[in-house]
Amino acid sequence: MEQKILDKTGKEKGSMKLPKNFSSMIRADILARVYEAQKGVHMQAYGAKEGAGAQYSASGIIKKKRHDWKASYGKGISRVPRKVMSRHGSSFNWIGATVSNTRGGRRPHAPRSEKNLFKKINKKELLIAFNSALAGTMDSISLEKKHSVKLSSGFVFDSSILESKTKEFLATLKLVFGDSWSRVLKKKTIRAGIGKMRGRKYRSNAGLLFVIGNDEKMKRSGIEVVSVKDIAIKDLSPNGEPGRITCYTEQAIKDIEVRFK
Repeated sequence: MEQKILDKTGKEKGSMKLPKNFSSMIRADILARVYEAQKGVHMQAYGAKEGAGAQYSASGIIKKKRHDWKASYGKGISRVPRKVMSRHGSSFNWIGATVSNTRGGRRPHAPRSEKNLFKKINKKELLIAFNSALAGTMDSISLEKKHSVKLSSGFVFDSSILESKTKEFLATLKLVFGDSWSRVLKKKTIRAGIGKMRGRKYRSNAGLLFVIGNDEKMKRSGIEVVSVKDIAIKDLSPNGEPGRITCYTEQAIKDIEVRFK
């Protein structure tokens, strides 16, 4: 499979033969399975605060003994731990607390931040998933299915693109992508539904992924830049589907051939 090499102005400089990874058969089912397996590793750890629901003074199990201080005999209440809200002599205004079957008590099985979310993946399945994700960045059918419009992706640039300024860099991308330019940059919009009030006010697209070589460096706003040594399934297919808009450097293609043999 041959691919054109573009310079920093977007003009054709030459061509190169791509590794077999980009021409492999796309297994969307394996890609989705590996994505789901790796999702837990990249998630932020979350869990209940230690001691949540038990941060106040509450008595132990209430006694049913006659003529005893703070006993519940003859009161018609259960023996759950209780905290005193107010009292008049030996008459208590108290409510159940601490235990999980009371209002305001602790959760019975709260999530724990130390839970291990790692899942094993077969080496061959992992390689198939990476090859499917890489091939999906250049496959017209996968791109059209994902973005609902015909567009081109998988452009290869020489190392001079890394030295260009941001204004020149964006002008080159605009020239290369043409009518698909509106889908390249990352955009954040306000959600239309009631989710605005539930901690998910903004929605964002994945935008362009620019893959660079292991020894190359680049930082651009509006796009995601990742080196070959750090690339993962979540970068090449953010939702487990092949077809992300991606560009590569010439050195990145060579490093991909070495890493994914």
